[in-house]
Amino acid sequence: MVGNWLKTTLLMAAIVALFGVVGSAIGGQEGMLLALGFGALTNVWAYWFSDRLVLSMYRAEEVDALSAPHLVQMVRELAARAGLPMPRVYVIPEAQPNAFATGRDPEHAAVAVTSGILELLNERELRGVLAHELAHIKNRDILISTLSATVAGAISALANFGMLFGGRDEEGQPTNPILWLLVVLLAPIAALIIQMAISRTREFGADETGAEIAGDPLGLASALAKIEAYARGIPLVTAEAHPETAQMMIANPLRGGGVMRLFSTHPATEERIARLKAIAQRMGQW
Repeated sequence: MVGNWLKTTLLMAAIVALFGVVGSAIGGQEGMLLALGFGALTNVWAYWFSDRLVLSMYRAEEVDALSAPHLVQMVRELAARAGLPMPRVYVIPEAQPNAFATGRDPEHAAVAVTSGILELLNERELRGVLAHELAHIKNRDILISTLSATVAGAISALANFGMLFGGRDEEGQPTNPILWLLVVLLAPIAALIIQMAISRTREFGADETGAEIAGDPLGLASALAKIEAYARGIPLVTAEAHPETAQMMIANPLRGGGVMRLFSTHPATEERIARLKAIAQRMGQW
């Protein structure tokens, strides 16, 4: 618990500092102070409202025991096994198989799955995916991912503002154009790297905890293999338009290859599957 809060604090401190750097490049000392203030307000806003923003962004539709009885019952059962309150359940009308969890704490959490993942996976595999998302809630990872996704998006917006209007120092004079350009171009990349470093560790932890919740590491391993095979060929338009939200998904929803894979917020699927098989061996299932 302390480790998660420490990671959250360090992450958000680093991203707020990036706000300051970009603000200074755009408007000098005054711009830096304004950007830091904006960054702090963004953090507060993101803590309370970013889950609603992300769900709305993905056009997620809440379902219940009447509209999706099998899915809701499965989440209810797994949440009980995990010792968690029942989260809200959403379905995203997208063909790409994927899923994420969001919310500021276990009492205000939501699990969202795409319609594509419901069509692709069998019951055992879907249980593994849902257990993985509940593991994020149990480990309080969703606070980290939701905050960082929201604030990283705000950094990109601030950098775009700087590209449009140029940089000024505290006296209103143009700043060094090369330095200004480097800052506004590199700040969003720096925010992505911060997200990436934390997200990869977070996914391994959720895989392990999710395997324990479901009691079936190989179910999740099979699901990850299927998702990896299908997701590459099916675009997730919202994730492509808002790549800062990609790290929230159970699998990387972005289709870029080559160099872009080096900046993936997810570990290699092969390594995740290998670790899950090792867990299954320890549990006497492999």
